[in-house]
Amino acid sequence: MRKTIDYAAPPLRVFLRYFRPHLRLFTIDMLCAVAVAVIDLLFPFVSRRCMQVYLPQGAYRTFFLVMAVIVAAYVLKSVLYYVITVVGHYMGTLVETDMRRDIFLHLQSLSFSFFDRNRTGVLMSRVTSDLFDITELAHHGPENILICTLTILGSIAIMFTIQWKLALVLLILVPASVGVTICTRTLMMKTNVEVKKKTAVITAAIESGISGVRTAKAFANEQAEAEKFDQSNALYRSAKRGYYGAMGKFMACMEFCMGIMPVAVIAAGGVLIMREELGYVDLVTFTLYVSTFVSPARKLAMFMEMYMQGKAGFSRFLEIMRTQPEIRDADGAEVLRNVRGEIEYRDVSFSYSDGVPVLTDVNLKIAQGETFALVGPSGGGKTTLCQLLPRFYDVCAGSVTVDGHDVRTVTQASLRRSIGIIQQDVFMFADTIRENIRYGRPDATDAEVEQAARRAEIHDEIMAMPDGYDTYIGERGVMLSGGQKQRVSIARVFLKDPPILVLDEATSALDSVTEQRIQASLEALSRGRTCIVIAHRLSTIRNADRIAVVEGEGIVEMGTHAQLMEKNGVYAALQRAQTLTD
Repeated sequence: MRKTIDYAAPPLRVFLRYFRPHLRLFTIDMLCAVAVAVIDLLFPFVSRRCMQVYLPQGAYRTFFLVMAVIVAAYVLKSVLYYVITVVGHYMGTLVETDMRRDIFLHLQSLSFSFFDRNRTGVLMSRVTSDLFDITELAHHGPENILICTLTILGSIAIMFTIQWKLALVLLILVPASVGVTICTRTLMMKTNVEVKKKTAVITAAIESGISGVRTAKAFANEQAEAEKFDQSNALYRSAKRGYYGAMGKFMACMEFCMGIMPVAVIAAGGVLIMREELGYVDLVTFTLYVSTFVSPARKLAMFMEMYMQGKAGFSRFLEIMRTQPEIRDADGAEVLRNVRGEIEYRDVSFSYSDGVPVLTDVNLKIAQGETFALVGPSGGGKTTLCQLLPRFYDVCAGSVTVDGHDVRTVTQASLRRSIGIIQQDVFMFADTIRENIRYGRPDATDAEVEQAARRAEIHDEIMAMPDGYDTYIGERGVMLSGGQKQRVSIARVFLKDPPILVLDEATSALDSVTEQRIQASLEALSRGRTCIVIAHRLSTIRNADRIAVVEGEGIVEMGTHAQLMEKNGVYAALQRAQTLTD
């Protein structure tokens, strides 16, 4: 089992932490990289030996034997590169999948407020394209740095043994190349981060366009969607152009520095030959080592683009991983067990991040097994009141208790296992009917799934479908009717069997006939449970034990249907208005 990673640590330490579980593959990759660097360093040295010793002495057999060994070494080098490519990429994929799993699980832990502020498409970009860039960096980064560093340092060391003055000339040029890298690196980094942001915008635009394609077609607004996408595409194109401009400056300066090195060596070598301080064989050997030196330096320059992309992706990965859930289990939080369903709101006040009050000093007690209805105008705080119960949001003041336990003192998992929620906009997974019902309790048997469907009065309709319970229902359940989706969601809650039930306008989007059928399922589901009902159609909650009217940041009326009608207040006015429109 992997140890927990401290994402507050320096980025490099966090990055290297992902290599630890794959140390064996990493070691193989690095050993192969070292062997490749050694082979590259040996060729100029062996060539010098051949030109200085074997050929002048007529040791032709030894010469050809050495050449055969060099050929064998380069065959080995090709095998090593095969291993580096396969093992390295696989290791990079393992790192990527570990990161993707961590960021997905972390996203699952974040609070509702985080998703209120962030678009789905943008988050998808963080989990997909950003992590791909990190994979390339995870694979090519360590091996490129190791091979290039060993080759460059080894070349310089050997060149100093041949002619230190000529090596010094080359060494003076290295800081210039480093200076160019440092000067242009910052600009490349900034522009690449901007590209990442615009890529996320493009992904969000695609996600929005595809998920909303039916609405776009219904309103004949395909052209408007295309124009919105073009705007996002133009922003991406502009950011990419800026990035390539920065990269072009970097590459142009780097190529000049790399190209000037052989010229400087030949010029300085010529002067040394004139002074008889250098032989022609040593100059040729020196030139070979310059090529050996320049090749990894150029590779490092090319790697810089990959590094910038990977670093930008990793910084965005860390941005998510360092985001803490606003709602967390308290230290020593207890598991909520044997829930009876007594609920109390004590002096509850709440506002969202904009600071506008939604609820102020709300006091409310709901008894075990009571059906309690909430009615009132849209935006009055009915849904917010219900979302405070399972801690989707935390109260700004006061407390919400279940069986006398403040919901902030128990674990979120145990609290939410005790609450079943059915909303107007039911979410269906792109899977079979069986798995959508089983989502209520993942360990349920097929027989238990079927029993839940029967109780929700949808079993017969499921069996009439081509593949029965194995029927694929499409994205967001598009192949089911609104009533069928509602009854699948009811079956899901039947399977969960929670002691507390929240019905958030569960039938308001349905026609009257379908509503009556589902109402029977809901009444069966509510029996024996504490039930909070948010109702749009007042006819559906006349038999509720109590009804509260939520308006103007709190509860303005409360009582039975008969009591509220007799009071002739807000509820009675709502009832009359709805009767006139029916």
